[in-house]
Amino acid sequence: MYTTAEKGLPTQTRALMKAAQQTYHELPADAVLLLTETDLDWDCVRELLPSCKLLVAAQDKLLTQRLKTYPELFVLDIDPGPTPKQERLSLALLEAVANDLLQPGAHVIALYNGIEDEENGPEPVDSLTIIHLGEHLERLSSRDLRQLDTQVPLETLRAVVDLATEIGREGREGKPVGTMLVVGDTAKVMKMSRPLNFNPFRGYSRKERDIRDRKVREQIKDIAQLEGSIVIRRDGIAVAACVYITAPAEGITLSKGLGTRHWAAAAISKQTKAIAIAVSQSSGSVRIFQNGAVMLQIEPFARPMIWQHFNMEVADGEAKAPVAS
Repeated sequence: MYTTAEKGLPTQTRALMKAAQQTYHELPADAVLLLTETDLDWDCVRELLPSCKLLVAAQDKLLTQRLKTYPELFVLDIDPGPTPKQERLSLALLEAVANDLLQPGAHVIALYNGIEDEENGPEPVDSLTIIHLGEHLERLSSRDLRQLDTQVPLETLRAVVDLATEIGREGREGKPVGTMLVVGDTAKVMKMSRPLNFNPFRGYSRKERDIRDRKVREQIKDIAQLEGSIVIRRDGIAVAACVYITAPAEGITLSKGLGTRHWAAAAISKQTKAIAIAVSQSSGSVRIFQNGAVMLQIEPFARPMIWQHFNMEVADGEAKAPVAS
């Protein structure tokens, strides 16, 4: 005999939800994430997952709005569009972290339809995946960074992005810090800049300036509090700090609200083959520039990269200008 809940859902969906409920407690997991293409019998879903933190991401905006009328659901408002299931899953996880529904190291049980079948329309849930969120976000970071068309090795780029993200999230000594890091095409970058102060890297060995070393990155966090940009070679060796970028900003268009640091990052990335990374002092957001445009944006809640057009935000207390750092 089926319970009331079991009668409202397909057999395979019932079976997977029972497995999710058991795994949730035995693992234990932090949440169950349900990707749905249709409006389900949510009373039935809650009976099958009675004590689970249930996150739900829908296929479209209309369904999302309908789901928000159910008080027991944590609805994730994403706009997946015509994207593969795995990308929708990543979008939902990132949204959950952004809204403090998940921590970066959480364990999540994902339920979704893993078989694409456009001809026959939406299909019931047929897949269960256990996701260790920290590992998932690490893979996402690597994948997104590889999409940058640059000669900077991935190992160097990830080390610099890690450094920028930590500065944005942590600040220094309890105070927010804004800074800019420029990686690669160093000779040309230095020709388009001038020193603001002494170079704190002068006199140190190559090993003591290698940002791939975590100890070195911790030291650079102190240097990031100084005015100006930090210049790093493609091999990960920091060569200069307290540098003022003088690259022209012709032909660059940025969102309103972004300050001179972001304009300088856009300008130097357009005039050279370097990757420029701007850390917002006001929000902690990290923006990665290439060819004069924002390619990746990293929010301070976690490390994952989000491909997106950046949103308008309050400037860093800086007036819009074509050059600065």
